[in-house]
Amino acid sequence: MLKINKDRLPIISVLGEISAPGMRTPYRTGFDGVSRVVAGTGGITYNARIGDPALGWVGDHVEPAVSSKNKDENSNSAYNTLSCVGNVAYVVDGAAKGAKGYVTGTHGGIEHVLIDFAPEILEKLVVGDKIQVRATGQGLEIEGFPGIKCMNLDPDLFLRMGAKEAGDGVLEVPVAAIVPAELMGSGIGAATAERGDYDITTQDADALREHGLENLRFGDIVAVRDRSSFYGRSYRKGAIEIGVVVHSDSKISGHGPGVTTLLTANRGEIRPVLDAGANIAFYLGVREP
Repeated sequence: MLKINKDRLPIISVLGEISAPGMRTPYRTGFDGVSRVVAGTGGITYNARIGDPALGWVGDHVEPAVSSKNKDENSNSAYNTLSCVGNVAYVVDGAAKGAKGYVTGTHGGIEHVLIDFAPEILEKLVVGDKIQVRATGQGLEIEGFPGIKCMNLDPDLFLRMGAKEAGDGVLEVPVAAIVPAELMGSGIGAATAERGDYDITTQDADALREHGLENLRFGDIVAVRDRSSFYGRSYRKGAIEIGVVVHSDSKISGHGPGVTTLLTANRGEIRPVLDAGANIAFYLGVREP
């Protein structure tokens, strides 16, 4: 069994609240020159959760379930950086006080922490309800794999992901899809991958079909080839990233389903293995496979 440094990782409270959708202008102009008025980021999305399709929505950058942030800029920086995928979150006020959910990703640019709750809880929540996350995971290390950097990943979720050491000393990680470097777009060049996400571009339908990406789901674990997230996001031949799909596709050039990075290696220390069941909804037990 893989050994990790879970016992030395602090568990600390960070606080956000359900954010209202924002709209500077009604129109979003797509790569095809068409201006659309559609729902996007923020609020509570009642009919989209981890495990549901990430493509095909009549929307733009749709965030599944609950979008949250802290109104104080410095506190929101900590909220986004320290909240890790798989962390437990609790509603601390309102009609759903005490309800339990899970962090499913962070969305850069809008600086949201995304949290999944059961449908009956979503119905009780309102914009402004406060949510406290038991944040842990930054600084996670896997014993025997110094060339792998972990980030944004709850240690318990990591142990449920089915990663295993192969006979050649490589870490094999189940993934729902493998994404080529050239399909990655918005978010490239970010100074850090310990928060936020970057997007799989969806403007070329043939490329999506070629790589089996047309059926991506929220919460899918994916591999990105020839991309490194050690110190910001960059192209590096032979590197690999493992991430999770956190928001929907987009008609805007250079955008698409967002990926929050969980693991990265520069010299082949990670080998992705295709597995249709590689989705955090199943690992966390909130959806049936």
